[in-house]
Amino acid sequence: MSDRQEQISQVVVTAEQMRDIEARIFAAGMPVVALMEKVAGLIARRIQNIYPNQKDAGTLGRGDTESSFPASQCPPLFASSSLFFSNPCIGILVGPGHNGGDALVVARELYFRGYEIWIYSPFSQLKELTSQHLQYARSLGIPIYQEIEQLPNSDLLIDGLFGFGLERNLTDPIASAINQLNQLSVPILSIDLPSGLHTDTGEVLGTAIRATHTFCLGLWKLAFLQDQALEYVGKAELIDFDIPLADVEAVLSEAPRIKRITPITALSTLPLPRPAITHKYKEGHLLLICGSRRYAGGAILTALGARGSGVGMLSVAVPESLKSLLVSHLPEALIVGCPETETGAIAQLQLPTKTNLNSFSAIACGPGLTTDASPIVQQVIESDVPLVLDADALNILAEIATIPTLQKRQAPTILTPHTGEFQRLFPNITDAKHHRIKAVQQAAAQTGAVVLLKGARTAIANPQNQVSIIPESTPALARGGSGDVLTGLLGGLLAQAATKHIPVEDIAATAAWWHSQAGILAAQERTELGVDAFTLAQFLIKTLKSKLQLITYH
Repeated sequence: MSDRQEQISQVVVTAEQMRDIEARIFAAGMPVVALMEKVAGLIARRIQNIYPNQKDAGTLGRGDTESSFPASQCPPLFASSSLFFSNPCIGILVGPGHNGGDALVVARELYFRGYEIWIYSPFSQLKELTSQHLQYARSLGIPIYQEIEQLPNSDLLIDGLFGFGLERNLTDPIASAINQLNQLSVPILSIDLPSGLHTDTGEVLGTAIRATHTFCLGLWKLAFLQDQALEYVGKAELIDFDIPLADVEAVLSEAPRIKRITPITALSTLPLPRPAITHKYKEGHLLLICGSRRYAGGAILTALGARGSGVGMLSVAVPESLKSLLVSHLPEALIVGCPETETGAIAQLQLPTKTNLNSFSAIACGPGLTTDASPIVQQVIESDVPLVLDADALNILAEIATIPTLQKRQAPTILTPHTGEFQRLFPNITDAKHHRIKAVQQAAAQTGAVVLLKGARTAIANPQNQVSIIPESTPALARGGSGDVLTGLLGGLLAQAATKHIPVEDIAATAAWWHSQAGILAAQERTELGVDAFTLAQFLIKTLKSKLQLITYH
């Protein structure tokens, strides 16, 4: 991957920003028709790679019998038919705008390459360029249909109904047509964005195409990084059509940046390699404050996550009754047994002689504490050490309403809520479930902290409105304890980076990316149901090694 491609892969834009970037390209002299031809050519070649026809593959298509039907005589799409074709029969769904024009050029190119093609064009009014492409497709003898019930069978559908920028809810008859198409057992490949999704929020505008594959054109649109859009976009892929970086910078220079985290950006913040002459305290000393008699597992999993970070020295403060258990799991760590309450929570910190909270490179606090440990959370907030607050530490914050005091901290603070914790912490902020980017920006501004909002697409914001988003994850992480592993991993990286002058939001993004990649790799080897939090922690180092090898290879 070239430096330009890496930079482009990190950029995320809104619909308005994409319109402005395209306007600059057209104003500079790029003809719309030329760009459409280029983009559609790239799409057609990619489709040909994914769904090769008989000429390219040297084999039959999806079935083991060759169809005697030309495209115009394919069996009805909604009929019960088990016929497959020697060459993929592809249906092209054409909308009224330039997204429909892209689809029509793709139809033409695939037709010339020997594919069986038909077109569904239900709109009477089309943009001029789109209308011209439809006229030419008709002249080639490609069948064109206006009614959903008339559509032939197909092996693949190409969705070119609506591109980016759609803001109104879809209504009948197109809404009903989309619903019927979604019910078919046919893969759907969407051009730029599944029709019916809001480009920025990922919201379903009435109804939307459920794509199995989506080719995002030029730059990543914000919808691709929104949790609510994920079940619609399927496998997402960027089609880079060489947008000049100067045009991207010109449009985005004044706006808060939303950055998509890539392997290269994530790995660049890791404190690697270590110098030849070093020692454990130079590689960070992390204090974990976690666990209770009721939730001993939270302390173990958090500590295992910290171990996986490679932190030089790890101290773990737990209730005295858990000390022997933690020692058995982490013999290399310093386990600090603390006086406990009647309920088994930490009553007070009892650190080693000549040690106080400011002796550590970083502190991570919260998993398994229970809200009975409220005084402990207040104490760590008053320290001058970089701090990660998670789980019960966040619940305590919500109870005692000390969010404003975080602004006064001299050292960095990272908050790592899931959606439920976020809503308890910030009841007056935009709905974090449906407007994640705006919500996390507002939370960071209110607290002066870096806020990491966990989810299928974890979002990280700093107080300057900059947002990083993790573009990949796995439902395998939807298990108890996964977040504890992340807290330990993040704390360990924060401790190691304390003297490295790395932005705290970058450390948080790297930890979230590493955590998600470990889940993905573990799911591939163990299946999604086989990734418990203990297994996840074991995959941290294995994942890092594989990713570093991949980057080095490329």
